[in-house]
Amino acid sequence: MIQQPDIIIPSSVDMPRTERRVTKSGVAIYTLPTDDFEVVRLTFVFRAGTSMQHKPFTASATANMLGEGSERMSAQQIADNLDFYGSYFDVNIDRDYSYISFCSLKKFFEPTAEVASEIVLRPTFPEKELGVYCSKRKQSLSIERKKIDMQSRELFSEALFGKSHPYGISSDERLYDELRREDLVALYRELYTADNAFIVCSGNVDDKVLDTITHIAEALPKGECREVAFPQATTTHAMRRDIDSALQSSIRIGRLLFQRTHPDFVGMQVVAAALGGYFGSRLMQNLREEHGYTYGVMAAMVNFEKEGYLAIATQVAREHRDDALREIYSEIERLRTELMSEDELQMVKNVMIGEILRILDGPFGIADVSIENIMCGQDNAATEENVAQIFAITPEDIRALAERYLAREDLVEVVVG
Repeated sequence: MIQQPDIIIPSSVDMPRTERRVTKSGVAIYTLPTDDFEVVRLTFVFRAGTSMQHKPFTASATANMLGEGSERMSAQQIADNLDFYGSYFDVNIDRDYSYISFCSLKKFFEPTAEVASEIVLRPTFPEKELGVYCSKRKQSLSIERKKIDMQSRELFSEALFGKSHPYGISSDERLYDELRREDLVALYRELYTADNAFIVCSGNVDDKVLDTITHIAEALPKGECREVAFPQATTTHAMRRDIDSALQSSIRIGRLLFQRTHPDFVGMQVVAAALGGYFGSRLMQNLREEHGYTYGVMAAMVNFEKEGYLAIATQVAREHRDDALREIYSEIERLRTELMSEDELQMVKNVMIGEILRILDGPFGIADVSIENIMCGQDNAATEENVAQIFAITPEDIRALAERYLAREDLVEVVVG
């Protein structure tokens, strides 16, 4: 008989520290060198997310159009050069930041960096490609907004923050028709600057690689960091949108809380994990296993630069909507009034630590976590401290946090369908 090996969860996590250098132009470069992999990943992080834009869709269009042509290369030449060396280029954007990443084998880093400099330093945002981009994005967003999950996601943001808040705005897709090349050029010149950026490089980083990165960083134009005036969030505690043709209802429940640097953030991550952070969580057992209301339900803490919130999300058959809502609130109330067993809490901790170890298994995952820490004004010791907090949390702490932050009257409820 084959015996399953014991699950061993380490008592701590060792997080490599970044090495920080600042160029003459003021750009901070963070490196995570390792000789274990013959690859290098270079990520430019600009504070140029959607909350920074003056005009709808400008931030995402600017980020996604960076690779569509430069002063020296067409979009096809950029793609061909990266393909030739087996390198890749990736763009992501959120409410606060844009991330431009390049990955290559160490021996092909120099030619990859040449393409990176074209994309980051000399984009042209060609009119024809912009027209194609806007047409595709408009159509895609129009289709997505017919889905109740997308509608509930946007309505939940509006309920949490308010319709005019930078984190709560959902712009009409028809505004893509009003996007012009000069809008992208203006945002690029304002936000893609040395004063508004930092760089993280991980993998097989040596002095030559660092010199190349420094050369690109020092070529970034000077600018001024612009602070966005964030209004006070205006929360609406209940929003419903009835859609007669919908067979299902999309449910979101949560509330505004705090950012990652708050002393209770990690504790609330454990609370969220217990509710709906893994397959055996309380909401999964209740809504899926016991009642068959849904295929899946999740709960998580979400962190932005200026705000943070708890979100619970699921999709159920329309006839089970009220039953599912009742069970969700019942599970929340159980956390507020009953002590969790040590065994269940240990399972939650194991899942969370296991997920952290999975993310940190390799230089790129470590780099991603390092970027999050840098954006929060922390070094990588913060990750080790978070792990220590997870290990130290008790059933009494869980009940106290749930009682403090999950009172029914403080929660926001959004239902679409």
